[in-house]
Amino acid sequence: MSQVVLKNAEQLALMRTAGQLLSQVFAHLDNFIAPGVSTLQINDRAEAFIVDVLKARPASKGQYGFAYSLNTSVDHVVCHGVPHADEVLKAGSIVNVDITLEQGGYIADSSKMYCLGQIDAAARRLVDTTYAALWQGIRHVRPGATLGDIGHAIQRHAEAAGYNVVREYCGHGIGRQMHEAPEVLHYGHPGSGLPLKPGMVFTIEPMINQGGRGVRTLKDGWTVITRDRSLSAQWEHTIAVTADGFEVLTLREEERAMLASA
Repeated sequence: MSQVVLKNAEQLALMRTAGQLLSQVFAHLDNFIAPGVSTLQINDRAEAFIVDVLKARPASKGQYGFAYSLNTSVDHVVCHGVPHADEVLKAGSIVNVDITLEQGGYIADSSKMYCLGQIDAAARRLVDTTYAALWQGIRHVRPGATLGDIGHAIQRHAEAAGYNVVREYCGHGIGRQMHEAPEVLHYGHPGSGLPLKPGMVFTIEPMINQGGRGVRTLKDGWTVITRDRSLSAQWEHTIAVTADGFEVLTLREEERAMLASA
């Protein structure tokens, strides 16, 4: 992977705009994602909103030959789930919706878990713990900290709850390209890895399994599932390192109060 590209104030402003447009896509989907809706319908609704309303580009479409504008990962699917017309969401399931958006030459990347109808307590605990682990990692972002600090915070929180962190996939630098340096592991040791500097922008996107951490890829070449068919959850944000801490560029409206009180 290439060298880390530090963003200047103008570039960060463009990335902030892309991030806030992306947060609007999730708001647009919030009342749409429900039992009875197919994952392809989610894809088509998001793509129409990005292109027709936001006048932006769904950055995942065509990336590495992927034909869709987002990933939908249901229940035991860890990541990269492919939307299908015949995959209809059911009450009691959990689904991760992972979306990228490009505007002004810069890309934002985020994902959110949706709980469909009444889910059981074990699934809810996994979803909530994964979200808390994401924020444990985010709160370690500041100049002078290291990537290992982020990974360790996530791993410690997940494992303390009895879960396992997927190690085959990680966060990544982002900017004009969807995948830039550095790689952001969701496990590690405090003080290890690359030191953080203002202007760095990357995703943090832990994938946490209810059972073992083993995964495998299906024959479609995209969909990754847990080997033991246990549930998996993931949340993701695009983060900028600032002079005195961090900025969540893809922060959603419902998260602002939580962040203000943190």
